[in-house]
Amino acid sequence: MSKRIALITGATSGIGEGCAKRFADGGYDVIITGRNKEKLDALTTVLEAKGAHVLALAFDVRDREAARRAIEGMPAEWQTIDVLVNNAGLARGLEPEYKGDFDDWDQMIDTNIKGLLTMTRLIVPGMVSRNHGHIINIGSVAGDAAYAGGNVYCATKSAVKAITDGLRIDVADTRLRVTNIKPGLVETNFSNVRFHGDTKRADSVYHGIEPLTGDDIADVVFYAASAPEHVQIAEVLVLATHQANGTVIHREG
Repeated sequence: MSKRIALITGATSGIGEGCAKRFADGGYDVIITGRNKEKLDALTTVLEAKGAHVLALAFDVRDREAARRAIEGMPAEWQTIDVLVNNAGLARGLEPEYKGDFDDWDQMIDTNIKGLLTMTRLIVPGMVSRNHGHIINIGSVAGDAAYAGGNVYCATKSAVKAITDGLRIDVADTRLRVTNIKPGLVETNFSNVRFHGDTKRADSVYHGIEPLTGDDIADVVFYAASAPEHVQIAEVLVLATHQANGTVIHREG
Protein backbone atom coordinates (compact mmCIF):
# COMPACT_ATOMS: atom_id res chain seq x y z
CA MET A 1 0.00 0.00 0.00
CA SER A 2 1.41 3.36 -1.03
CA LYS A 3 -1.76 5.42 -1.37
CA ARG A 4 -3.09 7.89 1.15
CA ILE A 5 -5.60 6.48 3.65
CA ALA A 6 -8.98 7.94 4.62
CA LEU A 7 -11.08 6.63 7.51
CA ILE A 8 -14.80 7.37 7.31
CA THR A 9 -17.19 6.59 10.16
CA GLY A 10 -20.85 5.84 9.49
CA ALA A 11 -19.90 4.84 5.96
CA THR A 12 -22.75 2.51 5.06
CA SER A 13 -25.24 5.15 3.90
CA GLY A 14 -25.77 8.80 3.04
CA ILE A 15 -22.91 11.23 3.43
CA GLY A 16 -20.54 8.57 4.77
CA GLU A 17 -21.11 6.27 1.81
CA GLY A 18 -20.68 9.21 -0.55
CA CYS A 19 -17.39 10.11 1.13
CA ALA A 20 -16.09 6.54 0.92
CA LYS A 21 -16.80 6.44 -2.81
CA ARG A 22 -15.38 9.93 -3.44
CA PHE A 23 -12.12 9.20 -1.65
CA ALA A 24 -11.79 5.87 -3.46
CA ASP A 25 -12.34 7.70 -6.75
CA GLY A 26 -9.73 10.24 -5.64
CA GLY A 27 -7.01 7.63 -5.25
CA TYR A 28 -7.24 6.88 -1.54
CA ASP A 29 -7.35 3.55 0.21
CA VAL A 30 -10.31 3.58 2.55
CA ILE A 31 -11.16 2.40 6.04
CA ILE A 32 -14.93 2.23 6.45
CA THR A 33 -16.74 1.81 9.74
CA GLY A 34 -20.35 1.15 10.59
CA ARG A 35 -22.63 -1.07 12.64
CA ASN A 36 -23.92 -3.28 9.82
CA LYS A 37 -21.36 -5.81 8.56
CA GLU A 38 -23.45 -6.82 5.54
CA LYS A 39 -23.64 -3.22 4.35
CA LEU A 40 -19.92 -2.78 4.96
CA ASP A 41 -19.21 -5.89 2.89
CA ALA A 42 -21.40 -4.62 0.04
CA LEU A 43 -19.69 -1.23 0.08
CA THR A 44 -16.27 -2.92 0.16
CA THR A 45 -17.08 -4.65 -3.13
CA VAL A 46 -18.05 -1.32 -4.70
CA LEU A 47 -14.90 0.45 -3.48
CA GLU A 48 -12.56 -2.36 -4.52
CA ALA A 49 -14.03 -2.16 -8.02
CA LYS A 50 -12.79 1.43 -8.05
CA GLY A 51 -9.25 0.19 -7.38
CA ALA A 52 -9.08 1.02 -3.68
CA HIS A 53 -7.79 -1.20 -0.91
CA VAL A 54 -10.51 -1.36 1.74
CA LEU A 55 -10.52 -2.21 5.43
CA ALA A 56 -14.02 -2.64 6.86
CA LEU A 57 -14.47 -2.33 10.63
CA ALA A 58 -17.86 -3.23 12.10
CA PHE A 59 -18.50 -1.44 15.39
CA ASP A 60 -20.71 1.25 16.92
CA VAL A 61 -18.86 4.48 17.73
CA ARG A 62 -20.91 4.64 20.93
CA ASP A 63 -19.05 1.55 22.17
CA ARG A 64 -15.70 3.01 23.16
CA GLU A 65 -14.02 -0.30 23.89
CA ALA A 66 -15.18 -1.84 20.61
CA ALA A 67 -13.83 1.22 18.79
CA ARG A 68 -10.53 0.95 20.64
CA ARG A 69 -10.18 -2.75 19.83
CA ALA A 70 -10.95 -2.13 16.15
CA ILE A 71 -8.51 0.76 15.75
CA GLU A 72 -5.69 -0.74 17.81
CA GLY A 73 -6.16 -4.06 15.99
CA MET A 74 -5.68 -2.64 12.51
CA PRO A 75 -2.73 -4.04 10.53
CA ALA A 76 0.35 -1.82 10.64
CA GLU A 77 -0.02 -0.78 7.01
CA TRP A 78 -3.40 0.80 7.82
CA GLN A 79 -2.22 2.79 10.84
CA THR A 80 -0.93 5.85 8.96
CA ILE A 81 -4.29 7.54 8.42
CA ASP A 82 -4.14 10.76 6.40
CA VAL A 83 -7.78 11.86 6.66
CA LEU A 84 -10.33 11.13 9.39
CA VAL A 85 -13.94 11.90 8.45
CA ASN A 86 -16.06 11.88 11.61
CA ASN A 87 -19.40 11.38 9.90
CA ALA A 88 -21.33 8.96 12.14
CA GLY A 89 -24.29 10.84 13.56
CA LEU A 90 -28.06 10.99 13.73
CA ALA A 91 -31.14 12.89 14.85
CA ARG A 92 -33.91 11.32 16.89
CA GLY A 93 -37.35 12.86 17.37
CA LEU A 94 -38.70 16.37 16.83
CA GLU A 95 -40.62 16.92 20.06
CA PRO A 96 -40.48 19.95 22.34
CA GLU A 97 -37.64 19.60 24.81
CA TYR A 98 -40.00 19.05 27.73
CA LYS A 99 -41.52 16.06 25.89
CA GLY A 100 -38.27 14.55 24.66
CA ASP A 101 -37.41 10.86 24.87
CA PHE A 102 -34.50 10.02 27.17
CA ASP A 103 -33.30 7.19 24.93
CA ASP A 104 -33.35 9.46 21.88
CA TRP A 105 -31.26 12.02 23.76
CA ASP A 106 -28.74 9.41 24.84
CA GLN A 107 -28.38 8.05 21.32
CA MET A 108 -27.74 11.51 19.84
CA ILE A 109 -25.30 12.60 22.54
CA ASP A 110 -23.45 9.28 22.61
CA THR A 111 -23.10 9.16 18.81
CA ASN A 112 -22.78 12.77 17.70
CA ILE A 113 -20.54 13.99 20.52
CA LYS A 114 -18.98 11.12 22.45
CA GLY A 115 -18.51 8.89 19.39
CA LEU A 116 -16.78 11.70 17.53
CA LEU A 117 -14.54 12.37 20.51
CA THR A 118 -13.68 8.67 20.83
CA MET A 119 -12.56 8.41 17.21
CA THR A 120 -10.63 11.67 17.46
CA ARG A 121 -8.85 10.49 20.59
CA LEU A 122 -7.94 7.16 18.97
CA ILE A 123 -6.71 8.49 15.62
CA VAL A 124 -5.30 11.99 16.13
CA PRO A 125 -2.31 11.11 18.38
CA GLY A 126 -0.83 9.15 15.47
CA MET A 127 -1.36 12.13 13.18
CA VAL A 128 0.36 14.41 15.68
CA SER A 129 3.33 12.06 15.98
CA ARG A 130 3.68 12.03 12.17
CA ASN A 131 2.98 15.78 11.98
CA HIS A 132 0.51 15.08 9.19
CA GLY A 133 -3.22 14.59 8.96
CA HIS A 134 -6.63 16.13 8.41
CA ILE A 135 -9.69 15.77 10.64
CA ILE A 136 -13.00 16.56 8.95
CA ASN A 137 -16.05 16.63 11.20
CA ILE A 138 -19.56 16.55 9.75
CA GLY A 139 -21.50 19.16 11.66
CA SER A 140 -24.74 20.80 10.55
CA VAL A 141 -26.46 24.10 9.93
CA ALA A 142 -28.40 23.00 13.02
CA GLY A 143 -25.29 23.78 15.05
CA ASP A 144 -25.59 27.49 14.20
CA ALA A 145 -29.00 28.06 15.83
CA ALA A 146 -31.73 25.94 17.38
CA TYR A 147 -34.97 25.29 15.54
CA ALA A 148 -38.36 24.10 16.80
CA GLY A 149 -38.10 20.54 18.07
CA GLY A 150 -34.38 20.38 17.31
CA ASN A 151 -33.22 21.20 20.84
CA VAL A 152 -30.86 18.30 21.72
CA TYR A 153 -29.84 17.53 18.12
CA CYS A 154 -28.96 21.19 17.57
CA ALA A 155 -27.01 21.14 20.83
CA THR A 156 -24.97 18.14 19.66
CA LYS A 157 -24.08 19.84 16.39
CA SER A 158 -23.22 23.05 18.22
CA ALA A 159 -20.89 20.87 20.30
CA VAL A 160 -19.32 19.52 17.11
CA LYS A 161 -18.47 23.08 16.11
CA ALA A 162 -16.92 23.84 19.50
CA ILE A 163 -15.01 20.54 19.54
CA THR A 164 -13.73 21.15 16.01
CA ASP A 165 -12.64 24.71 16.82
CA GLY A 166 -10.98 23.50 20.03
CA LEU A 167 -9.03 20.78 18.24
CA ARG A 168 -7.86 23.28 15.64
CA ILE A 169 -6.44 25.39 18.46
CA ASP A 170 -4.84 22.36 20.08
CA VAL A 171 -2.96 21.36 16.91
CA ALA A 172 -2.09 24.85 15.67
CA ASP A 173 1.59 24.10 16.33
CA THR A 174 1.48 21.12 13.96
CA ARG A 175 0.76 20.64 10.26
CA LEU A 176 -2.60 19.03 11.02
CA ARG A 177 -5.73 20.59 9.55
CA VAL A 178 -9.21 20.57 11.09
CA THR A 179 -12.44 21.23 9.19
CA ASN A 180 -16.13 21.47 10.08
CA ILE A 181 -18.53 20.75 7.20
CA LYS A 182 -22.06 21.97 7.98
CA PRO A 183 -24.75 20.61 5.63
CA GLY A 184 -28.30 21.84 5.40
CA LEU A 185 -31.08 19.70 3.93
CA VAL A 186 -29.54 16.47 2.64
CA GLU A 187 -31.84 13.70 1.41
CA THR A 188 -30.51 10.51 3.00
CA ASN A 189 -32.06 8.14 5.52
CA PHE A 190 -31.50 10.90 8.12
CA SER A 191 -35.18 11.82 8.41
CA ASN A 192 -36.30 8.19 8.43
CA VAL A 193 -34.05 7.65 11.42
CA ARG A 194 -35.26 10.85 13.08
CA PHE A 195 -38.90 9.78 12.74
CA HIS A 196 -38.28 6.15 13.69
CA GLY A 197 -39.10 4.78 10.24
CA ASP A 198 -42.12 6.99 9.45
CA THR A 199 -41.36 7.31 5.73
CA LYS A 200 -44.29 9.60 4.94
CA ARG A 201 -43.23 12.09 7.60
CA ALA A 202 -39.61 11.80 6.52
CA ASP A 203 -40.48 12.51 2.87
CA SER A 204 -42.34 15.67 3.87
CA VAL A 205 -39.06 17.21 5.06
CA TYR A 206 -37.93 17.48 1.44
CA HIS A 207 -41.28 18.44 -0.09
CA GLY A 208 -41.10 21.33 -2.54
CA ILE A 209 -37.33 21.72 -2.56
CA GLU A 210 -34.46 19.97 -4.29
CA PRO A 211 -32.29 18.93 -1.38
CA LEU A 212 -28.60 18.16 -1.35
CA THR A 213 -27.39 14.59 -1.71
CA GLY A 214 -24.77 12.66 0.19
CA ASP A 215 -22.57 12.87 -2.89
CA ASP A 216 -22.84 16.68 -2.87
CA ILE A 217 -21.43 16.81 0.65
CA ALA A 218 -18.79 14.21 -0.20
CA ASP A 219 -17.55 16.50 -2.98
CA VAL A 220 -17.11 19.32 -0.46
CA VAL A 221 -15.35 17.03 2.02
CA PHE A 222 -12.95 15.85 -0.66
CA TYR A 223 -12.35 19.42 -1.82
CA ALA A 224 -11.33 20.42 1.70
CA ALA A 225 -9.01 17.43 1.97
CA SER A 226 -7.48 18.21 -1.43
CA ALA A 227 -6.51 21.82 -0.71
CA PRO A 228 -2.76 22.53 -0.64
CA GLU A 229 -1.23 21.60 2.69
CA HIS A 230 -0.71 25.24 3.68
CA VAL A 231 -4.45 25.87 3.21
CA GLN A 232 -6.82 24.98 6.06
CA ILE A 233 -10.51 25.22 5.21
CA ALA A 234 -11.82 25.70 8.71
CA GLU A 235 -15.56 25.63 8.10
CA VAL A 236 -17.99 25.23 5.20
CA LEU A 237 -21.76 25.81 5.32
CA VAL A 238 -23.45 23.93 2.46
CA LEU A 239 -27.14 24.59 1.76
CA ALA A 240 -29.65 23.70 -0.92
CA THR A 241 -30.29 26.64 -3.24
CA HIS A 242 -33.70 27.50 -1.74
CA GLN A 243 -32.53 27.12 1.86
CA ALA A 244 -31.25 30.28 3.55
CA ASN A 245 -30.45 28.85 6.98
CA GLY A 246 -31.71 26.22 9.39
CA THR A 247 -35.28 27.57 9.41
CA VAL A 248 -35.83 29.60 6.22
CA ILE A 249 -36.69 27.33 3.30
CA HIS A 250 -38.63 28.27 0.16
CA ARG A 251 -40.75 25.39 -1.08
CA GLU A 252 -42.43 25.17 -4.48
CA GLY A 253 -46.02 23.91 -4.60
